[in-house]
Amino acid sequence: MSSSSETRFLVDPDSDPVAIRIEGKASFQNCSCVKEFVEGAIAEGKRRFVMDFEGCSGMDSTFLGLLAGTSLQLRKTEPRGSLVVCNLNERNAELVRNLGLTRLLTVDDGASAATSGAASGPLECKPVSDEVAAARLVLDMHTNLVEADESNAAKFRDVMDILKKQLGED
Repeated sequence: MSSSSETRFLVDPDSDPVAIRIEGKASFQNCSCVKEFVEGAIAEGKRRFVMDFEGCSGMDSTFLGLLAGTSLQLRKTEPRGSLVVCNLNERNAELVRNLGLTRLLTVDDGASAATSGAASGPLECKPVSDEVAAARLVLDMHTNLVEADESNAAKFRDVMDILKKQLGED
């Protein structure tokens, strides 16, 4: 499963915590619907989220920026919210650790009972087709990674500079 059309995000907006299960590759091509879903749930007062990565074949830095941004946003809510990620494969767990996200979110190394059968409704996801909107999304998600851990600035400087130039922000 490598294309965004093969990736599915199954959600249960009414569970506590709000359950999101990823099936396929989580990437810049398909993360905007998850971002919108999470922002909407937070606006409705939801404060606890769990993302199940058991069916996730991989994720890119943009999706990792979504995790960082969600965690940062939940830290600012009253009451303070939380994001738990579970069932990460070895590569995804390494990415989360290497980008310093374990300081913002909780990694549940075991199978989380919270998502067992909970996330069942699919999100409608369409790739961002507008080039400017796509560049904005990717830049914002990478900005989240830098905010999460300042050492990420050096890792993503080039991509962020290119995106800023593309958006006329250089």
